[in-house]
Formats: sequence, C-alpha cells, structure tokens
Amino acid sequence: MEPLPEPEEPDREDRRPRPGVDVEPPTEDYNDRLEREDYDDYGYSRYPKKPEVPEHKPDRPVVYVKPTPKKPEIVTTTTALPAPEYPYPKPGFNYDDYDYTTFLKPPEEKEEEEWTDEEKYSSKKPQKPTSSKEEREREEEEERKRKEKKPPDEWDSEEVEEVPKERKKCPPIGMESHRIEDDQILASSMLRHGLHAQRGRLNMQAGTNEDDFFDGAWCAEDDSLVQWLEVDTRRTTLFTGIITQGRDSLIHDDFVTSFYVGFSNDSQNWVVYSNGYEEMMFFGNVDKDTPVQTDFPEPVAARFIRIYPQTWNGSLCMRIEVLGCPISNVVSYYSQNEVITSSDNLDFRHHNYKDLRQLMKVVNEECPTITRIYNVGKTAKGLKIYAMEISDNPGEHEIGEPEFRYTAGLHGNEVLGRELLLLLMQFMCKEYRDGNPRIMTLVQETRIHLIPSLNPDGYEIANPMGSELGNWALGHWTEEGYDIFTNFPDLNTGFWAAEDRKWVPYRVPNNNLPIPESFLAEDATVALETKAIIAWMEKNPFVLGANLQGGEKLVSYPYDMARAVKEEEQPRYRPHQLYVEDEEEEEEEVSAVHGEDDEGVSKTTDHAIFRWLAISYASAHLNMGDIARGSCHADDYTKGMGIANGAKWRPVSGSMNDFSYLHTNCLELSIYLGCDKFPHESELAEEWEINKEALLSFMEQVHRGIKGIVTDRHGEPIANATISVAEINHDVTTVAGGGTTGVS
Repeated sequence: MEPLPEPEEPDREDRRPRPGVDVEPPTEDYNDRLEREDYDDYGYSRYPKKPEVPEHKPDRPVVYVKPTPKKPEIVTTTTALPAPEYPYPKPGFNYDDYDYTTFLKPPEEKEEEEWTDEEKYSSKKPQKPTSSKEEREREEEEERKRKEKKPPDEWDSEEVEEVPKERKKCPPIGMESHRIEDDQILASSMLRHGLHAQRGRLNMQAGTNEDDFFDGAWCAEDDSLVQWLEVDTRRTTLFTGIITQGRDSLIHDDFVTSFYVGFSNDSQNWVVYSNGYEEMMFFGNVDKDTPVQTDFPEPVAARFIRIYPQTWNGSLCMRIEVLGCPISNVVSYYSQNEVITSSDNLDFRHHNYKDLRQLMKVVNEECPTITRIYNVGKTAKGLKIYAMEISDNPGEHEIGEPEFRYTAGLHGNEVLGRELLLLLMQFMCKEYRDGNPRIMTLVQETRIHLIPSLNPDGYEIANPMGSELGNWALGHWTEEGYDIFTNFPDLNTGFWAAEDRKWVPYRVPNNNLPIPESFLAEDATVALETKAIIAWMEKNPFVLGANLQGGEKLVSYPYDMARAVKEEEQPRYRPHQLYVEDEEEEEEEVSAVHGEDDEGVSKTTDHAIFRWLAISYASAHLNMGDIARGSCHADDYTKGMGIANGAKWRPVSGSMNDFSYLHTNCLELSIYLGCDKFPHESELAEEWEINKEALLSFMEQVHRGIKGIVTDRHGEPIANATISVAEINHDVTTVAGGGTTGVS
C-alpha cells in the first residue's frame, strides 16, 4: 500500500492560543494535553463533525507507532476493527484539508513494551475507551489535584517568586488636628517658650511677627545631637511612618534633613529603628514648607515615639505628624483623643469634582421632590459651581418662607466644609424619607441652598497631594490667584464716611448699598467666581447664611474690616477697667464710639443678633468652646466662647460677610471648622458627628424674628418696601411679592 499523505500543518494564525484558552507549560506531556482538552475544557461539542472511519482491510499485521509531540502517526491494520475513541488533534486543526484514517489505540499486550520509562512511572495512564463520562471526570479531577500538590522536595527555592506584601497604611494620630493634646508632646529642650514642644505640630503657623510669643515650630536649645522630640499616644499604636516639616518663618530657613526614630513602651527604655545591622537613618526636608513623608520599612508597635535630629539647615527646628493605627484602648482616663464614630450610613470619603457631581446627582435621584441641582457660574478653568436646593417646592420662592445658604470651599485646600455639606445633603434626604419630624419641618418651612465648592479649581490643585502632604497654601487661591473671601467690593469705607457726616439714612441708605462702578469695570481685578457669587446673592433673597472655612476653630461675625477711631473721640478709662476680661462686661463698661471699643471690635448695629447666631453654632459644636483645647496656632481670641468679632481677630477689607450685610438683607458669618484644613478620610465620620447638631441648629435660627407680607391699602403686595426697626440703623427691604423674613 502507498503511504497516506501527511496532514498539512495548520497555519501560524491557527496555532496561536485563542483568547480564554490557557497555554500549557512546555514540559507537559502531549497525551496529557490531548486528554485534558478532550475531556475537560473543550469536549466533543467543540468540533462540527466526527471523523469517519474508512472501511478498509489491510493485509499487514497491526503495527502501532507512538504519537510524537508534534502530530499523531497514521497506521493501517489488516483486520477490520470497530471505530475507536481517540484523542483529538490540537485546537485549530483544519479538518477540511485532511484525509482521515484511523487513530488506533495500542493493544493491551503491547502497552508495557511500548511505553517509555517516563510513561511507565508516570501517574497518568491512557484513558480506557469503556470508562463512563462520570468516571472520566472524576479521574481528571483527581489528576488535577495531584498535579497541584507538588512534593516539597521538587521545589527550587531560587525559582520561587515572592509576592511583596502590601504596605500597611495608617492615618495621622492627630498632631495637626490637636487630637493629640499638649501634654502628650515633650522635648529634650526648647530655644524659648514660644518655640516649645507643643509648637512642633504639622502646619503650625507663627504669629504676625517674628517676636510673637507663639512661633511656628519646635526649636531645640542648642545644636547638639542629643536633642529629641517625643509623642505619647497613650495607647499601643502601630507606627507606620512620620511626616516632617521645617519652621514657619519669614526670615529663618530652619529644617531637619536627617534623623533617627526611637520607640518605647515606658518612656524609659528606647529602641532605635534599625535595618538589622545598624541604626537606620531617615532623610527629612529640603525646604521649610513642603511636608515630607517617611514610611518605615516595617511597622512598629509601641506607645511612645521619638525623633532624634542628626543634621539640619539653620537652627534645629521642626514640625511633625505621626502616622499610626491604634491597637489598644487609651490607658489614661483623662485622655480626650478617643475617636468618635457615626451611626449614619453616609459616604464618608473625599470627593473630587467628578465624584461631587455624581453624589449630588444620586441625592437628587433619591429625593427628586425636595431637591434641585443648579449651577451659579463657572470658574476660570471652566468648572461649574454646583448648588443643591432643598425645599418642599424646589425652584420656587414662597412668600413667608425664608431662604438660607451654606457655602464652602472658598479656599480650595479647606476641604472639611466641602465634605460636611455633601454629608448634610445625604443626611437630610435620608431623614426626610424616614419621616424625621425635625428635618421635615426644616424642609417644608425653609428654602435651603448648599454650595459645597465655590473654588473647585483650587481643590483640584490641593487634592492630588492628599491630606498631609499639601502645604498650608497649596490650592488656597483661585486659578487666577484671587482669595475669594476678600475679593468683594469694599462698601464699609464709604458707608462709615457717610455716617460721620450724618448722611445715613437720609442721603445714603443704611442697607442695600450699591456696588461701586470701578468694581464692575471690565478691567477690574475681580475673580469670575466672585462675580458669580454676587449675581447669585442678588437673585435669591437670602436671610441668613454662613461660609465654612478651616485652619482655626471659631465662628467669626461682622464687621471683618476694622474702623478707624478719631483720637479726640476715644473714651477715657478708669484704671480698674484696663483689666476687665469678660467681653460682655467690657462692652458695657467702655463707651464705644461708632460701634468700636478700645479692643478693636467693629460692631454692626445688629451686633447682638450676630453674637447670638455665632453662639448658636459654637455652643452646639462638641468642642469649639472647649477652653482646655485653646486655639490652633496662637492665643485663644474667643476666651473659651468659640466666637470672635472678625475685625478684632483678623481684620480684612472687602470680605464676603461685610458685603453681604451691607448690600443684601442676608446676615453672613464665617465658621472655621478646625485646625486641620485637609483632615484625613478616616476622620470625616468623627467630624460629621462633631458638627452635625451645630449645622442643623444654625439653620433653624433663620426662623427667629418676625416675618410677613407688606401690602398697600388694597391688599396688594409691595416690592422693595423699606422696613425700619427702632434703635437698629439697618433697614430691610421686601422682595418681589412684598414678602420679608427674619427682621430682628
């Protein structure tokens, strides 16, 4: 007989592994592969047709040739045999171009002689044609388990690839946020009292001048290598890293460039971090402002941590934050740094521009009958300034229903207010759906506007650096370099000059003062965001509002601009009055001129109601009025009350608060939420619980005072009617429809 033609080799494209098909290791036996493909992954249904067996009677005896790893051999027989079962060729084999013949299984008596040594001692044997499908599947499963369970002596240690363990990430323990108290921070020495150990917190700010009692870092007494800065966490903590920073100063350039780190459980016996051979030195800062994070190769569990500076630029000064996960409970009964958790099911994480927009959309879809999303304008980069309205009739101003606003994100790196307003949206939606009577009353009787980010451009700059690595000013300003809070027109100067000439309120109004033409000019240095906010204020008749900021912990009320006092009009004091500490007694004893006393307080004619509004938030806040905590960076201006007059605390001109008071009917305050401008994501739940009651309580103050409709003798509402209150030199005007609210 003539030999049958050899089957054509499949094309290269056919031999390529198909998607989803595992490529077998090169050392796998060919028969194993064929059987696995036949009975495990592919099955008979993979092939369109079954090869036919030619009816042929060979004259020669049966000869079996073992298949090679490349392709099966073709043999002939002398006797007719039934159609056997056989392994199929490789996937992708072209059956149309192949002349089929019989693939025969070797006879039983020849099996022992024809198998190679490797096959004899291999655990894999050819599958018997008579075995059932269930038996084949069971045997294949046992074979697969045997292959996976490789004997230990066959492993080669050099070939084992170790998967690197994921580095454990821990949040800050609270140096910057003041959750770590002053008595938990110690140092070997200090240069002077204004540079003591408690000043060594991350982002600690110095005073207004270099001779200020409160300076911007911890500085050692001398430049010796025995100096150290220590933090007691009052619990066993898994320390994972440290963040270092130089001294906050305009004239000094002091920062630590390298240091050792030590750990202790009793503050007596210390172990310096080592790499197994020697004490490990870590490298710090290259400038005084940029925070530098140092991660430990392996976390260390201890209670105390110490920093041993080794080299530095200028003087030995530094600020730090420690990263660590608490392991045990607080060991001191008097500790105040327990973490508060929230039971509210809210989205406690940071939201970039895209996430913010998506979350607001989700809230709107969950509560479509009480919410509305709109934008008040665009930024220099083209990002929209989104607002959420919460009311029983979204999009409509109802007569007798006061309008309230919360804004946040005037400075892009002060992000806590942004997240609190997003949480407030979610909370009010969920509670309204659950029938909370307090929230339902607020929604039905108030038109609430929430803008979580007035400066989204600045946030997009600050956000990539994260919670701790952004410096104090990164993202503070807009894309064009404006500070939005102080970018409003100065209406105070002209108004006070008119008061001095006795022109108010006869020739110059005492409210709704016009905007100067110079401010409206095309070449005026005004941010796009500021113009959008002013247009938004003029469109909606707000009664009460607050802007949420960060970096300090207090509530500031107008005036924010300090008013000059003529020397001949300054009051005379009795000697004992110079030592009066209480602000209320101070204001009663000292006769003020034009609403200003010797302490620099610039009073509005609504000074009493402003103080009440500020106290309503500070008193409901869980720790804003805590005298023991004090101020974030300097002396406590609030004297334990948590409120301060803006001009006395930090005088500025053209503030959003002063403009709102003099140009509109809205009383606006600034709420500084905490020392840490960019709190860690793990702290958001605690911050929500600290501020939740205060946020709701302040909103409810919009219903204080009187409200109603001004009509003519025929009962028709009168728009732009002026309403005056005795002894209060600040009038209120009605809106379209004659409505007015919140006249105090």
